[in-house]
Formats: sequence, structure tokens, C-alpha cells
Amino acid sequence: MIADLKIEKHYSLFEDIQGLLIASAQAALGIHLLRAAGLVTGGTAGLALIISYLTGWSFSLVFFVINIPFYGFAYWARGAAFCLKSLMTVTLVSLLAEALKPLFAVGSIHPGIAAVLFGVSAGVGLLGLFRHSGSLGGVSIVAVILQDKFGIKAGWTQLTHDLVLFAVALWILPIDRVLWSLLGAVIVNLVIAFNHRRDWYIVT
Repeated sequence: MIADLKIEKHYSLFEDIQGLLIASAQAALGIHLLRAAGLVTGGTAGLALIISYLTGWSFSLVFFVINIPFYGFAYWARGAAFCLKSLMTVTLVSLLAEALKPLFAVGSIHPGIAAVLFGVSAGVGLLGLFRHSGSLGGVSIVAVILQDKFGIKAGWTQLTHDLVLFAVALWILPIDRVLWSLLGAVIVNLVIAFNHRRDWYIVT
């Protein structure tokens, strides 16, 4: 009878912190490459990139600020832990993306390569954030909640939103940059859609 008991396992505080840090670094690297090629992406990161291109404002500052309204929703839907982890990861990505500018200068990169590397790096980063109950704020918060409550895969939710954002990007960016950006967004969302399955995991 004891063998039949299921004990729910959880990550320790240290495991959560290192997991969120590594995943945030991956996401920040992807955004850095995307920015170097003059591309955009979906979600609040894509919106922040568009605003930074138009105004010259720091991506990191814009990204941090526009995510603030979503923390209340994160707290209401999934509690304080998810809210705090989302705040932590958005802050980490903002800081790391800014730190990479002088430390990892990208003189020239083909937009296609930037899009593919962004898709893989950011996709794996988002998987890590989701696994440790974190997010990059904004749409990713909504995507995780919809998946948990209604079974709608997080990748498909983000892909739908991204298509709307790219329609807006067509008005301000060259068509080739938008098409390469779309490739990156498709890759990152397919990585999430094919790999984010809570029933495959043991530890939460």
C-alpha cells in the first residue's frame, strides 16, 4: 500500500534559482542575436523591440516596464510564487540583455542565422522557465495559464499572438526583416509546442 502512494516532488530553492538563471541567460542571448540583426519577435519582448527601434530607448528598460501590469494577473491566476518568479526572470533577462551589448558585440550576422539561433535558444530558455514555474511575463504568463487550465498548448497561444504583432511590424520594418523574424518566432513556438508537456515531468 505504501508503494502505491504518490509523493509529489518539488524543486528546491537552489534548483529553482539556478534553473531560472540559466533559462534567463538563454532567452537573453536569443534576444541579443535578434536585436543585432534588426529583427523582432512576439510577446512583450517583440513589442519592446519595436518600441526601442522606433524611439531609441533601451530594450531592457522598455521590456521591464511593459511587463509590470501582467504581474497582477500572474498573482491572481497562479499565486505569489509564479508572480515572483516571473518578476525575477523578466528582471534577469532585462539585465542580461543589456550586459551582453558591450560584452558580446555582434558586428555582422545574417538575419536567417539570427532567427534560427534565436528560435532555438529562446525556445529552450522558455522551456526552462516554464519547468521552474517562471515566465517572461506578458503573453507567456497567459499562455502557461491557458495550458494549465484548458489544455491549450502554450506554443499555439503565443504563435497566435505573434502573428498579430508581426502584422503590425510590417508597417515599420522592411519586409525581409519581418519574414526572417517570423521564422524565428515559428521556431521558438514549435520548440515549446512539441516539448512542453507537464505529464512528462516528475518534479514540479
